[in-house]
Amino acid sequence: MDKFESSIAQILEVDEVSLNDELESFDAWDSMTILSIIAFCYDEYNTSLDANEIKSVKTILGLKKLIEGKKLV
Repeated sequence: MDKFESSIAQILEVDEVSLNDELESFDAWDSMTILSIIAFCYDEYNTSLDANEIKSVKTILGLKKLIEGKKLV
């Protein structure tokens, strides 16, 4: 598992995640988790996301693609 996946697993309070996992399926998925993801993206990738952008994606892969797309801008 790469650093992105292990970091997201830590934020979601699980041992590991799969790229196909749906974000809303995690018990820890709430507004505080979204804020943690926003902070993680800023700190790790120097990328700014807002809560609506994160809520618009359904899976871990969708989140990863969102971040990758923002890094190119």
